[in-house]
Parts: sequence; structure tokens; C-alpha cells
Amino acid sequence: MIRIHTDGACRGNPGPGGWAWASGREEFASGAEPHTTNQRMELLAVIEALREHPDGPLEIVSDSNYVVKCFHDKWYVGWLRRNWKNAKGQSVANRDLWETLIPLVLESGRDVSFSWVKGHSGDLMNDFVDELATAAADTQRGGHS
Repeated sequence: MIRIHTDGACRGNPGPGGWAWASGREEFASGAEPHTTNQRMELLAVIEALREHPDGPLEIVSDSNYVVKCFHDKWYVGWLRRNWKNAKGQSVANRDLWETLIPLVLESGRDVSFSWVKGHSGDLMNDFVDELATAAADTQRGGHS
């Protein structure tokens, strides 16, 4: 199983944002968007990690409850049943990205699991992807190893 850490960052919310994933200090990628939100960057980090790793079992490690709980608590089941409405009857935020991410996880034919890690808690890989995402947000440039 490949473990991939992901993170999103935003300067202002909305504002300039960055995303990053890393499966080690030698394999990583990051990118930026000029006007976005932190939640969108968290989702995009996972999407890009899954696209870069199309085969084999993966563990996505994120400090985003928004991402992790969607899959642990199966929020997507209710969203789909209610035609993309949340439990309060409101439109699901970031639907465009969820519509990309959910099939990448559920329809890929591979095992994808999600783990939560507390942000800024000394987890070395979480700190690394946070640095990459923040740098991408600040410079509006990404990188790839």
C-alpha cells in the first residue's frame, strides 16, 4: 500500500490557494489557483494524488475532516440519494470537485482508504505537504519531483 499525504492552503478564504501531495520527500507535486478556497485545495490535492497513482492500493492521509469524513461517514451516499443536496437540503459545496473525486475513489477498482492526521502536530509528512501547499499559494507556482 502506498501512503500519500495531501494538503491544501489558502491565503484568505477565498484567495490565492495551493495544494500538494507527497508519498515521500522524493515523490511529490503541488499546484496553485489564483482565487479559491481551502476546501477546494484540500479536494484538489487528493484528486491530483489519485490521478498520479492510478494503480494499486492507496492510503490518503489528510488533516482535512472535510475530505476524510466524506469517505469514512459516507456523506456521498446521501448527497447522491438527494441529488447533490446536503442533509439541510442545500446544494453540496464544491460539487464539481466531488463529482471528480468520488468516482476516482469508488470506481477505480482499487482499494483507497483515508486516514486523518492532526495538522501542525509534528507529523513530518503532514508538515512537508503543508509547506509545499503554502509555498504554492504564496508563489502561485507548483512543483513536481
